[in-house]
Amino acid sequence: MQTVTISSKFQVIIPRPVRNSLHLRAGQKMQVMEYDGRIEMIPERDITELRGFLKGIDTNLQREEDFKNL
Repeated sequence: MQTVTISSKFQVIIPRPVRNSLHLRAGQKMQVMEYDGRIEMIPERDITELRGFLKGIDTNLQREEDFKNL
C-alpha cells in the first residue's frame, strides 16, 4: 500500500507503480465515488479496449419465467 498527500487544490499524485500496473495515461478520465467510507477511482476505458473480455464466459444460466399477466 502506498501513501499519497492531498494538495491544497485537493489533488493527489497516483504513484508510478500503480499507474504502470493499471496502464494509466495522462489525461485519462476516472470515475470517482465514495463507497463505504473510502474513495474509489475507476479508470474509464475506451470501448475498443473491452473487445473480447467476455470470451469464454458461460452463458448457460437458469432464467426466471417472464411475467405473463401484467
